[in-house]
Amino acid sequence: MPDTFAITIIFIVLSTVVAAFVRRISKDKCLNDFDNNQVTLESTTGTIICGKLNVKNTGLELTYLSGNANDKGCRETSTLFYKHEYSKLQALIRYHDELSEQAKKRRDKELKNTYHPGFLRRFKRKFLNIFKTVRDSVIEVMDLFISHVKKTTSAGATLTSQGKHVSKIKQELVGVVGASFEPLLEKYIGCRVVLELVKGDKIVKCSGVLKDYTSEFIEIMDVNYSIKEDQPAGKADLVVLRKYGVVRHLGE
Repeated sequence: MPDTFAITIIFIVLSTVVAAFVRRISKDKCLNDFDNNQVTLESTTGTIICGKLNVKNTGLELTYLSGNANDKGCRETSTLFYKHEYSKLQALIRYHDELSEQAKKRRDKELKNTYHPGFLRRFKRKFLNIFKTVRDSVIEVMDLFISHVKKTTSAGATLTSQGKHVSKIKQELVGVVGASFEPLLEKYIGCRVVLELVKGDKIVKCSGVLKDYTSEFIEIMDVNYSIKEDQPAGKADLVVLRKYGVVRHLGE
């Protein structure tokens, strides 16, 4: 007879390791495109934060170029913006003139590959979208497979007794595929579009190249953007919350 206690420990350890690994790699891809770049974070409360971006799965860190003294006289060198605060994120702005020469070259190459992408790039995206659209079917297939194993193999009793941990591992693995798929936006990837961005009681229109989207964010490149109306606009790339930003028109 198998050692039930030992098997339980193994399943707990395995599910914990899988969960930790998946959470570590599951960063929002729109936010991650700006990782390690100098950016400006604009919040819905009017707060503006500038710094070098470090994207984590639990939030954002912006490191200042130089330390700032707060009203208590303490030197602050960074700001943490947690995931539960994303609802306050108006826009993440990557101004071109604030990038290093190396970052500018990477960004220019990125735009070149994004704007009217070639066959191979589009094929790769369509192939990946298959996994997004069949996510629910993947869960059903995994459930059927596990059910079959429980009924027909000697490991069935073990899987039944460790159902909670098996379910946890399954959900974490499927979570990797759980990116958003939006048919209306998909056909505009790599095209110039018009984005409507809600800022307070106003709607600001931005024209740029739609790079990508996730369930929470939209990424648009090559935009003329100004945080305040009385300031001159600068060439930038944006990541905006889909709660505030909507792709409204094709802008070719």
